[in-house]
Amino acid sequence: MNILIRADASSTIGTGHIMRDLVLAKRFATHSLAFATRPLEGNLDAYIQKSGYDLYSLISNDLQELSALIHKHNIHLLIIDHYELGISYEKALKKLHPSLKIMVLDDTYEKHFCDILLNHNIYAKKSRYKNLIPKHCLLQCGAKHTLLREEFFITQEALRYDRLLIAMGGADSQNLTLEILKNLPKDFSWHVDIVTSYANKNLAALQRYILNKPHFKLHIQTKHLAQLAKQARLAIITPSVIANELYAIKTPFIAIQTAKNQKYMRKFLQQEGFATLKRFSAKKLKKLIKSTIL
Repeated sequence: MNILIRADASSTIGTGHIMRDLVLAKRFATHSLAFATRPLEGNLDAYIQKSGYDLYSLISNDLQELSALIHKHNIHLLIIDHYELGISYEKALKKLHPSLKIMVLDDTYEKHFCDILLNHNIYAKKSRYKNLIPKHCLLQCGAKHTLLREEFFITQEALRYDRLLIAMGGADSQNLTLEILKNLPKDFSWHVDIVTSYANKNLAALQRYILNKPHFKLHIQTKHLAQLAKQARLAIITPSVIANELYAIKTPFIAIQTAKNQKYMRKFLQQEGFATLKRFSAKKLKKLIKSTIL
C-alpha cells in the first residue's frame, strides 16, 4: 500500500503535527510511506528525510496540486493532519479519487468526510463525533490510540530529581520559554532542562539568556525527551501532544494553554487535578510552582 501523509510544520504552525505523524508512520512500517509538506519557515523537512521517509514539496494547499501528487504516486491511503484542510477539501479529494482512503487526525471535534478518523488525545470521546463523520468511518479515539514515542512506553519506575523540564512546543511562537525562565521564583535552585527546536524564532535570544547559567541546559530537537521527563520532579508544558506523553509516565506538570485547539486538553487536565493556566501569567505561574514543589 502507498501512503501519503499531508502535514506542515513552521515557526507559526509549530512542530507537533509532524512529530506525531512520525510516530504514526511507524505503524505502517511494512508499507511505502511518504510525506507531502510546504517548505515553510521553520519546517521539519530535513528531519523527516533524516527519519528515512521520502518527501514531496508542495507550493500551496491547492487541491489540484495534491491531487496530481496522489495520481502520480498511486496513493492508496492519504493521511491528513492539517487544520487548514477541512471537510470540503476532503469531499473534493474523494470525488476526484473515489477509491482513495482518507484518514484524518482531529483534535477539536470538527466535521470530516473520511474513512478513518484518529483523535489520539487522552481527553477524546467517541460520543462527541456523533453526526460529525460518515457512518462508515472507523473512529479511533482516546488514550488507547495515543501516539506515544517508543521511549515513553518504558514502564520502569522513574528516579525523580530536583529538575524542572520546560517544553513549550518546538516553535514556541509566543516566546513563553524565555518568559518562564525570567519569572521563576528567585530562590528556585533546581536544574532546568529547556526543550525546543530550530523552528523557534527566539532561539538565539534563549541561548543568550542561559549563557553563564550552569543550572540551565538547552536541548534543541532532542531525542531524549522521555529521559528528561522521567527525571523531572516538575514540567511546564503546553496542553498538547506532550501532555499525552507526560500523563502516560506520570510526570507532574503545569500546562499553559497557548492556542485555541488546546482548550479540550486543558479542560480535561484541570478536571483530572493538574495545574493549568488558560493563558500565561507570571504571578499565577510562580504561585503554582511554589505550591507544586512544596
